Amino acid sequence: MTIRVLIADDHSVVREGLRMFLSRDPEIMIVGEAADGEEVVRMAGYIHPDVVLMDVLMPGMDGIAATSELRKLYPDTEVIALTSVLERTTVVDVIKAGAIGYLLKDTQALELRKAIKAAAAGQIQISPQASATLVQHIQSPTPTAALTERETEVLRLLAQGASNKEIAQHLDIAEVTTKVHVRHILAKLGVQSRTQAVLCAVNLGLVSLDSTRK
Repeated sequence: MTIRVLIADDHSVVREGLRMFLSRDPEIMIVGEAADGEEVVRMAGYIHPDVVLMDVLMPGMDGIAATSELRKLYPDTEVIALTSVLERTTVVDVIKAGAIGYLLKDTQALELRKAIKAAAAGQIQISPQASATLVQHIQSPTPTAALTERETEVLRLLAQGASNKEIAQHLDIAEVTTKVHVRHILAKLGVQSRTQAVLCAVNLGLVSLDSTRK
């Protein structure tokens, strides 16, 4: 499967660099570039990317606001925040907005390609530095409804780094059923992303922080 990627960064040299080394991977297709949040949201409507690499600090609509809009309008598109910022409020806000990952711009090219593929499969990708910050500062919301036993199993597997396909295989269910369970989990927890759901799992004691860093 070819993964469709949209690059969002207000610096053209960064976009060109990302395009250059990501295009070397036959499993990744760069389908567009955007220089600000409004352009990202507009392009996503007709490009339909699987993954957006989102800079956080952009003029006009920033990456946090754009991530929130994407999650509302196009929930099947995953967002990886790719930034040089490790400020606590920025990390927390972009994950609350719905990003599935948070990586720093000094991430090696091979690791970034792996992260894109993992995000497309529904796996959370957070740098160790950002992970520690998130668990300390994001509080679990009060669930709007109790999770079923199966939903708890799915959440635990998500926290352990399993992809949709791996969860389906482990539980002997269809992959589309896994996606339905994930949607129900997000709705019940009142969160926008798998990443937030996993942080809830940590705070609720379903998994440990170490198990999320496989």
